[in-house]
Amino acid sequence: MLRKIGILLEMIKFKLTIFALPFAFTGAFLAARGVPQLRVIFWVVLAMVGARTCAMGFNRIVDSKFDGANPRTADRAIPAGEVRMVEAWSMVILAGVFFFFACYHLNRLTMMLAPFALSLTLFYSLTKRFTSFCHLILGVALALAPLGGWAAVRGDLTGYPFVLSIGVLFWVTGFDTIYACLDSDFDREAGLFSLPARLGRENAFRLAVFFHILAFVFFTLTGVQSGLNYFYYIGIVLTAGALFYQHILVNPKDLSRIQAAFFSMNGFISLTLFIATWLSLATTR
Repeated sequence: MLRKIGILLEMIKFKLTIFALPFAFTGAFLAARGVPQLRVIFWVVLAMVGARTCAMGFNRIVDSKFDGANPRTADRAIPAGEVRMVEAWSMVILAGVFFFFACYHLNRLTMMLAPFALSLTLFYSLTKRFTSFCHLILGVALALAPLGGWAAVRGDLTGYPFVLSIGVLFWVTGFDTIYACLDSDFDREAGLFSLPARLGRENAFRLAVFFHILAFVFFTLTGVQSGLNYFYYIGIVLTAGALFYQHILVNPKDLSRIQAAFFSMNGFISLTLFIATWLSLATTR
């Protein structure tokens, strides 16, 4: 049983929950102008883990045929036969239940937003079948994380800095466009859609740079709109450095270090912005 749980968690890359969770905390801490109640933090964590587990499990299920045909992903748990469909579906359903259970225990607004938020994250997994803008749809889905964190604390969206969600949208769209370069040839042959498959890797990289410049601008505007102090802007400088390093670490002709760019740098960015926000709020009187 423990081995099976470990395989399931690896299948959905559970550790990458770190991408979205800090932004949910950023929204929650901004709403509380400090540390939210512990009960709110608990339910936010459960909601985020439930939503991401449900979405990633669903992604692995609906893409299992393509994963099996793609040499890069053929060893994933479902096409490799390590996880049965009934086991994957059980995880997806259970995670979805946990998500709604957590939203119910937060407030009425989070419960109202829950069906839309989960539906959007599930819908993303189908978008590569018909649009090259699938990366933008993933960006919109993750942009709901800070908004959800704010709603969990306040119970309304009054005063919410929407520039934060826009920043998350372009940040996610940029790094997902880069990551999609790994499968651009396969996607083109399989009739799947992505920006690298449609535009080519070089143009996709240029577009990712543009997305990340926009993300930097909107993350900076978040500090201005939220009245954050110099700690936040130190985080912004570090974020700019991480974004820049990500784009010199990989290029269209050499994707060998893309795992470091995708996992390490983006985890660093989300954590840095959250910690910078927390420190700013803690030192603002």
